[in-house]
Amino acid sequence: MFQSILVPIDGSEHSRLALSVACRLARQEDSRLVLLHIPEALEHEPLLVWGLGAVPMEATLEKREKIGRELLDKAAEEARTLGIENVETVIGQGSPAQRILEEAKQRGVDAIVMGSRGLGDLKGLVVGSVSHKISHAAPCSVITVH
Repeated sequence: MFQSILVPIDGSEHSRLALSVACRLARQEDSRLVLLHIPEALEHEPLLVWGLGAVPMEATLEKREKIGRELLDKAAEEARTLGIENVETVIGQGSPAQRILEEAKQRGVDAIVMGSRGLGDLKGLVVGSVSHKISHAAPCSVITVH
């Protein structure tokens, strides 16, 4: 059904649940997983679920990218533990919604599996969540995990 699945990873519990769902789907078809992280400055210091600790608000882009790479490595390790061999990791930059859509289109993925709420919850209430934007504009199937 899905030969390639894009999974945005932001370190939230919802993105971890999305990864779990994506792995279950990928195992059925021997699919390729593309794990995408977009480092962004947040208005608070989130605790990342993969045990990486808080990201300082004043962290430079370089530091956020380093933490993002560690986050992706942990997520890829978890996917492999769940039986997925074909895992690719990507660090992106820019607006999360726009970057996810661009990555999905560029890679021709069959599905995007993402959490319904990430680390930017407060901003999402005002301008619309990333998952909402993706579900309306994606060139492929979108599965949102609660």
